[in-house]
Amino acid sequence: MNLNFREQWFSNARQNFLAGLTTSFALVPECIAFALVAQVNPLMGLYGAVFICTITALFGGRPAMISGAAGSMAVVIVALVARHGVEYLLATVVLGGLLMVLFGALRLGKLIRMVPHPVMLGFVNGLAIIIAMAQFEHFKQGGRWLEGAPLLLMCALVALTMAIVYLLPRLTRAAPPALVAILGVGLLCHFLDVPTRTLGDMAHIAGGLPTLHWPAPPLERETLRIVLPYALLMSLVGVLETLLTFNLTDDITATRGQPNRECVALGAANVVSGLFGGMGGCAMIGQTMINLSSGGRTRLSGATSGVMILLFILFLSPLIERIPLAALVGVMFVVAQQTFAWGSLRVLGKVPRHDALVIVAVTVITVLTDLATAVLCGIVIAALNFAWQHAREIRADIAENQAGEKIYTPHGTLFFASTTHFQELFRPQTDPGCVVLDCRYLHLADHSAIAALESLCERYGKAGKRVRVTHLSQRNQSLLERAGVGAALLQG
Repeated sequence: MNLNFREQWFSNARQNFLAGLTTSFALVPECIAFALVAQVNPLMGLYGAVFICTITALFGGRPAMISGAAGSMAVVIVALVARHGVEYLLATVVLGGLLMVLFGALRLGKLIRMVPHPVMLGFVNGLAIIIAMAQFEHFKQGGRWLEGAPLLLMCALVALTMAIVYLLPRLTRAAPPALVAILGVGLLCHFLDVPTRTLGDMAHIAGGLPTLHWPAPPLERETLRIVLPYALLMSLVGVLETLLTFNLTDDITATRGQPNRECVALGAANVVSGLFGGMGGCAMIGQTMINLSSGGRTRLSGATSGVMILLFILFLSPLIERIPLAALVGVMFVVAQQTFAWGSLRVLGKVPRHDALVIVAVTVITVLTDLATAVLCGIVIAALNFAWQHAREIRADIAENQAGEKIYTPHGTLFFASTTHFQELFRPQTDPGCVVLDCRYLHLADHSAIAALESLCERYGKAGKRVRVTHLSQRNQSLLERAGVGAALLQG
């Protein structure tokens, strides 16, 4: 057996199986809740979790990362379902999956390297807050907050679950603490006949095997006009959340996965899910954190989660529906606490002000809007600051040679944000008749840099003087030649 295959599947098999089992318990209520958010049958969320979790575990590029029917995807398609119905949703899931496959096939997963660390901190903080806030919905019944004894009982069971998760590792690590907490609180409520809400109060999860079903919307231009915008947004959100969770998993496990392979597997999983009546999905940071904290490190943990959800649907629904919601809420509160990057609060006053702004902005925007908007805003803020800082760093050494020529030796990067400051370095009216522009330390980055050089030569030309450009690097020379800027123009 191939060593890498054995490591990815059967390294510490018992612990990974238990981690996958634990994660499956946490996947069920989340997928049901997200299906209800999307206004579809809860079984669609569970079928989506079965396919997406299992296929990404089998073929994805990041073992131990958990994917399923995610809330960020559900929010995207609420309006589509309300206006056009479930069949258009399934078509959107299939098309969105194909776009994800295309994204991975074009090897665009490496673009995640462009996401700055402050954006990553804001991402995990925002999702941690969202995970915690989502749990408060379980403190309501019939749209109203619990009161009196039911509220106290709910809080007591949540606190007991959290205490088990935090304290059990000090006694033993034989089993994942989240699994022990869920089963322990569940058995306690069952044998003491505790009157608390259970998973079955959210929805009944019994069902049959998913069947192949081609989405009903007609294959015509009007359908594409309706579906494509939602599919684009769904694929963008799904890929972003997956790759950010991918990076976080890499950091926690101190290993490196394959982002492009993960995108292809995720897209294929969404296509299959849509064809078998499931919701779309992507990586789920909360369930991934549960899996990792429970010791999940191999493909076995993710595959176990997906298969167990199918077993819950087919055979084990009477048992699973008895799990107290309080136990699952307690586990998710712990996940939110462990996901939040508390260290980012300590460094807010120590890092540069613009980095602190990015952390706070991405956190707030993630909570108030959606992940894609937050990450894009964070990247834009970071990019603008980077451009501003580099624009200010351009400078020039000035000297004269024996021929009486004035020599400018600029240092830095000439690009769209630095061209104004670059032009201010020169004095065409007072300089001698011939000026040397020594470019050995100058990097030309874009078309604005080329235009700035042309403008500089024109300024000196209008003053009856000339500019001689020297020491152009091979790259800069090629850039100018491709832009059609002749050597005669630059050398006067």
